[in-house]
Amino acid sequence: MSRGAFPILFITSNRIGDAVLSSGLIKRLADEIPNARFTIVAGPVAAPLFEEVPTLDRIIVFAKARNGGHWFDLWRQVRKERWGLVVDLRGSGISRFLSTRRRAIWRKNTGSPVHKVIEAARTLKIEDEPAAPYIFISPETNARAEELTAGVGPILALAPAANWLGKTWPIERFSRVAMRLLDAEGPLKGGRLMVLGAPQDHPLAKGLRDVVMRNQFIDLTEDTDLLTAYACLKRARLFIGNDSGAMHLAAAAGTPTLGLFGPSNEQLYGPWGSDTRVVRGPRDFEQVRAVDPGFTQALCHMMDLRVDTVVRAAEDLLAATDGDHG
Repeated sequence: MSRGAFPILFITSNRIGDAVLSSGLIKRLADEIPNARFTIVAGPVAAPLFEEVPTLDRIIVFAKARNGGHWFDLWRQVRKERWGLVVDLRGSGISRFLSTRRRAIWRKNTGSPVHKVIEAARTLKIEDEPAAPYIFISPETNARAEELTAGVGPILALAPAANWLGKTWPIERFSRVAMRLLDAEGPLKGGRLMVLGAPQDHPLAKGLRDVVMRNQFIDLTEDTDLLTAYACLKRARLFIGNDSGAMHLAAAAGTPTLGLFGPSNEQLYGPWGSDTRVVRGPRDFEQVRAVDPGFTQALCHMMDLRVDTVVRAAEDLLAATDGDHG
């Protein structure tokens, strides 16, 4: 580390969505602290989000262990540094065993529910001006996204996967929504379809191939890294997806984002930003939870969300953002 640097240890989430929602804190700290340098601790799936932070010294991939030994392993890796600031969004209290000038430790919210962006901001006592999610990307990543999205027509981005069956809207309904938005009478006529997901979600992408012509289909589920997917989302006219990491990436990219919700609480996890909307079926979150209190049943809680409802919400969001997104 260079002389005069201000070293920050930033401990964030295992999950992509939560890591995105707290990512704005890194941007805020980088902007406000001269010579800030970051060591970022994140779970294996979320760690790639931070690879292009310009003031990054190191990423520590932090996997959970059943016996709790992962915290001791982390302590051994960071204990010799004299930190300027330790930000611990997992609330572990590891900073108590490290040499640091300042500590910012996440505390469980015991009051009224607040969005996770605001909850993260409270860790740094900036909840009155919460830091919007922000992902750093390099010119090289932007260039790669430009190649992948090259073509004519607006891009409709879909993320039909989720981390649990219960909050996964059926793929055939995604297909019907895409056909209505992209057909000759739709608001995205002449447009292209981009599908996002992890490699294991590739079968879902194949289920959407027939919606558009082959040269109008962009598949980002096989070998596209998170940062490139994020850069591609910046070029989309509209995103529709389940409550997932991809949804939060889309909102952070500034893409008009429509999140499909059922067994998750939009007050906490709704997409963040002025160009975002949430749509659900006739039941609110508490009514869904009453059917499956522990959210452990192997059933889809999204079946009452109709295609017409999603199409109308998408059309409204497109109209509301028409002057800002060409």
